[in-house]
Amino acid sequence: MNVAVDQTPIILSWADVAETVDVIAGQVRDDRLPDVLVGVLRGGLVPAVLLSHGLGVREMRAVEVVHTLDDSVNADKSGTPQVVNPATLGDLTGMDVLLVDDIAGSGDTLVCTVGLLQAAGAKRVRSAVLTVNRANWRRPQRPADVVTYLGHQVGTWVIFPWEASA
Repeated sequence: MNVAVDQTPIILSWADVAETVDVIAGQVRDDRLPDVLVGVLRGGLVPAVLLSHGLGVREMRAVEVVHTLDDSVNADKSGTPQVVNPATLGDLTGMDVLLVDDIAGSGDTLVCTVGLLQAAGAKRVRSAVLTVNRANWRRPQRPADVVTYLGHQVGTWVIFPWEASA
């Protein structure tokens, strides 16, 4: 028997995002403030900036790692994440780094980017993700075993307020 699955996208508000960022910021504070935050371009940069302000950590970097081919709902993904200009990370030698992204689908972008941060010399790498889409997750580990600070887990596409059309 086939069970119908609701694939209606979840539309988050700025208030939803702010609440999740506040929760994650509290968890990070309880653990230890990072030396630097790294936002994954494009969507991860927004929560990274919000976390930067919430934590009082001014040092930020950005890196572009692309896996989704376009912005449409349930968009196709490339076979592997594509790294664009990893030099934007600079030298992270000895730093405690907090990697921030808006969403983790398959988990591949997150794992790829953690590897980039380690290659750039990071001493410690933690990750913060606002949402995991469990319908797309394909790593052998559970999301909570891969993501250090996880806001929510959902089973469908998520539309963030910065993605909503006017």
